[in-house]
Amino acid sequence: MSTIRRALISVSDKSGLVPFVQGLVDCGIEILSTGGTCRTLSEAGLPVKEISDFTGFPEMLDGRVKTLHPRVHAGLLYIRGEASHEKAMKEHDLQPIDLVVVNLYPFEETVAREGVSFEDAIENIDIGGPSMLRSAAKNHASVTVITDPSDYESILKEIRINGGTSVETRQVLALKVFQRTSAYDAAISAYLSTAIKPGGDVPGRLQISLPLTQSLRYGENPAQKAGLYGDFNRHFRQLHGKALSYNNILDLTAAAELITEFRDADPTLAILKHTNPCGVGRGPNLARAWENAFETDKLAPFGGIIAVNRPMDRDCAQQIASIFSEVIIAPSFEPGALEVLTARKNLRLIEMPGGLHTTDEWRIRSVGYNCLLMQERDAAHFDRSQWKVVTSRQPTDGEWAAMEFGQRVCKHVKSNAIVYVNAERTLGIGAGQMSRVDASRIAVRKASEAGLSLEGAVVCSDAFFPFADGLVAAAESGARAAIQPGGSVRDEEVIAAADKAGLAMVFTGNRHFRH
Repeated sequence: MSTIRRALISVSDKSGLVPFVQGLVDCGIEILSTGGTCRTLSEAGLPVKEISDFTGFPEMLDGRVKTLHPRVHAGLLYIRGEASHEKAMKEHDLQPIDLVVVNLYPFEETVAREGVSFEDAIENIDIGGPSMLRSAAKNHASVTVITDPSDYESILKEIRINGGTSVETRQVLALKVFQRTSAYDAAISAYLSTAIKPGGDVPGRLQISLPLTQSLRYGENPAQKAGLYGDFNRHFRQLHGKALSYNNILDLTAAAELITEFRDADPTLAILKHTNPCGVGRGPNLARAWENAFETDKLAPFGGIIAVNRPMDRDCAQQIASIFSEVIIAPSFEPGALEVLTARKNLRLIEMPGGLHTTDEWRIRSVGYNCLLMQERDAAHFDRSQWKVVTSRQPTDGEWAAMEFGQRVCKHVKSNAIVYVNAERTLGIGAGQMSRVDASRIAVRKASEAGLSLEGAVVCSDAFFPFADGLVAAAESGARAAIQPGGSVRDEEVIAAADKAGLAMVFTGNRHFRH
């Protein structure tokens, strides 16, 4: 047990501070503090000594230099009971500091603000705070260090009972310090890499530090351990149902990204399975959108993920409740919808309180062998003015509407991807095939099994048709228009085949591979 007699407190986040320090004072602990923290404690009527009175040296340079002093760091770093350390402390009249409570300048919050200047970002890089935290954490054999206000209550309780903290407690707190300072440095590095761009378009060094959001029961399969890290709970809020699994999280984030493509569209509903859409529909209301999506494939949605671009209402909820689903995602849920859906104990209901949007500009993916890939998010806009009609026949208004709808879906289907659509719904989806012709055949077969006619449909492809045979097969299935990126060495052959079949075809110039 390490007894605590003196504490140094310097925090930006002052939540819970006053009652915590009152508890320390009640335990007979001397309080040292700095700047705004000292003022807060003094105004609360708590006895506190300004750090400059402790060090004998004034704060200077607008507060940039206040705790970077031998009296502070010697008090933190000296090894209790070590003869040479004890001698040095006595010779220089130095005093121990047994408890450090520090949280850092809000750098991450500062750079997250829209329009923040480079100068403001730099000014919010904390120097003294990380130095004190690291000194205290290194010497955790004797020093207790707190960087998270959520630890105040438990640490104060331990001090009240024992007069100090156990070595096990100090070890855990020291680990939290190094995790925090590592994350802080990573945030600074990431910001500067973006602001300065010394390595060109991508950072010269990739540093990732994310907090554990939750431990998961297992990964993709029961034999695999797994955890969820990062800002998941800032974007998604679970309202009902059992805990999310690894696969649930993969699927629901894919569903959220797809439905975000339709954030400004008519009521739209998407059904996904294993991150692939198996039906997407839109209509005058969500109930009709559900009918259009579900009719694409009535088998695959069992145990799937459903996402909508409007608040979930009772009418749609009642239709969805007719099948078993794992997760439903919506910007919000109306009371009537909650009444219907919460009757299913295990159904997870996920709200996106911030609305339908995607904030991250970069995507990171593990490829094994201790390697990561990073790329920009596929943020290509579906701008008809940038598309090029390459056939003799121009698309009709209905075909244009179907192309704009289908492109938003096709972008989220695993490659090779072929999607047949009309203006209101998907008709057949072929995903993840080694051959584009096979993807088309699967899409045609799925439409046939669902009893949906492809006559007059639009066929969407995530990449160019390398040969005319894929387009010919689409025409034979009933498609009357096609949209694809273009760019094949055989484009002229494919265009000629479209003209011969009487198809209208559009080149977008943007490929949407999704592996």
